[in-house]
Amino acid sequence: MIIEGAVISDVQEILWLQKLSYLSEADIYDDYTIPPLLQTLAEIEAEYHERFFLKATRQNLIIGSVRAHMSGDTCCIGRLIVHPYVQNRGIGTFLMTAIERHFDYARRYELFTGQNSEKNLYLYRKLRYEIFKRQALTEKVTLVFMEKVPGG
Repeated sequence: MIIEGAVISDVQEILWLQKLSYLSEADIYDDYTIPPLLQTLAEIEAEYHERFFLKATRQNLIIGSVRAHMSGDTCCIGRLIVHPYVQNRGIGTFLMTAIERHFDYARRYELFTGQNSEKNLYLYRKLRYEIFKRQALTEKVTLVFMEKVPGG
């Protein structure tokens, strides 16, 4: 497996993988209108110019991705995705470690997930993220915001 920065020509494959990966989240909440499933190619291409995208590849296929950007001294991490066929093999951990390393000057890392997304919550807690806020997204989905302070 290779983890490296994505290029603009990767975003279509990343978007496909994002939609495939987020189907399990939509199943949890019985809500197929969550933003990752509705994102368009034009939107992810625009996002590419504002965020740093990492990709994990195996045999020239993208099997995972994560993106982040700085907001003040906080690294905002989003849309960690891993192909359903290769989940629970450490790829998400590798991607999270790599994105944190890329933004190693951040004083704080922040991300969010759904409150019923137990696999995500388990991973983020294992990586020393702690819940600091909850916010309703829809009638069915409440977001859990988590943070990590390096050395804290």
